[in-house]
Amino acid sequence: MAKPIVAIVGRPNVGKSTIFNRIVGDRVAIVEDTPGVTRDRIYGAGEWLNHHFNIIDTGGIELGDEPLLVQMREQAHIAIDEADVILFIVDGKDGLTSADEEVASLLYRSKKPVVLGVNKIDDFKQEMNLYDFYSLGMGEPIAISGAHGRGLGDLLDEVIAHFPKTEDDDYDETTIKFSIIGRPNVGKSSLVNAILGKDRVIVSDIAGTTRDAVDTPFTREGQDYVIIDTAGIRKRGKVYEKTEKYSVLRAQKAIEGSDVVLVVINGEEGIIEQDKKIAGYAHQAGRAIIIVVNKWDIVKKDNKTMENFKRKIRDNFQFLDYAPIVFLSAATKQRLHHLLPMIQTVSENHSLRVQTSLLNDVIMDATAMTPPPSDKGKRLKIYYATQIGVKPPTFVLFVNDPELLHFSYERYLENKIRDTFGFVGTPIKIFTRKKHDQ
Repeated sequence: MAKPIVAIVGRPNVGKSTIFNRIVGDRVAIVEDTPGVTRDRIYGAGEWLNHHFNIIDTGGIELGDEPLLVQMREQAHIAIDEADVILFIVDGKDGLTSADEEVASLLYRSKKPVVLGVNKIDDFKQEMNLYDFYSLGMGEPIAISGAHGRGLGDLLDEVIAHFPKTEDDDYDETTIKFSIIGRPNVGKSSLVNAILGKDRVIVSDIAGTTRDAVDTPFTREGQDYVIIDTAGIRKRGKVYEKTEKYSVLRAQKAIEGSDVVLVVINGEEGIIEQDKKIAGYAHQAGRAIIIVVNKWDIVKKDNKTMENFKRKIRDNFQFLDYAPIVFLSAATKQRLHHLLPMIQTVSENHSLRVQTSLLNDVIMDATAMTPPPSDKGKRLKIYYATQIGVKPPTFVLFVNDPELLHFSYERYLENKIRDTFGFVGTPIKIFTRKKHDQ
């Protein structure tokens, strides 16, 4: 299930980025005492009382016609549209301002649940500053201090109280759920229609023409699938046609509900940085991945074009060296017949369990062939291995000292596991634990 989305909004320099960093537990957002430092939306993952959610830190909403202010406001609009809950931050030291009232007016029109946090209330004496903010009509203001962490528990209690009630889907565990992600105008909607054999979604040359993501179940040759189309967002103006940053959040939402992710690249335009960012989210989430090069019919080709393109993909997506590459055209359905069998294959590998005895044979043979390097006179000893999970396949090595497993040797062991068991299309994870003597 997709996680709820929380958007932090407010005028510049009220401490939104400090609060964002507190919630995600890392210094992701730039914190500076200068208005407008956070210009774009920054995404993170939060957790409170076993509730997991995505959180967006926006640039400040500030009225004005200067290009930077306009862009910041547009980014905030996008975040508000995507959010399930809006965290409205105001400055308790400055008191209520006309800019706060303008933001409140905008949030009223969104018709989304709003939680009002009054920041920079560092001690109880300053709580008298709360009363002016009741006039915003956003319910009870909650006193917080992003700098010291004060009151954030109360704030998050209120935030999660507004999360939509989630319902488990009714799909059988044998159903393969796959999503199609990528930047705008790579042909995601055309690919959906080609797979389904009908015009299920709007297709246009204008980036961002698909309005909402909808799950579509279908069956092909006895296998049940659910396709998750992730394309565009609800438009509010030309910014929605120009911006590509929204695709990150849409991709995250789709990835969370998927077994397999198709990372779509525009074969005519080639690879850009945004493609790598979007693919990175699927890799970090541990999903099975297929790289799909679309619009291959309009690429000017010779007998080396495909191999050269594959090499570029491997160079740019080194973290996806396990992902198969499919070249196709959604428009002409060229090579489309390769896609569903590949989806089924990588889904099976994503769920694959291997026998413990076979796994240990592979690990022991690997260490005998290439012993672990020593570090300051100590050498890693691997006593045994076991698989502890699937989706993605996850293994634990019991060793004498986990600190001795160097990344390069872990990579060597991963390659040996892949050589034996395949695992095409799926990441695998390896953890170490210290074996305690009995």
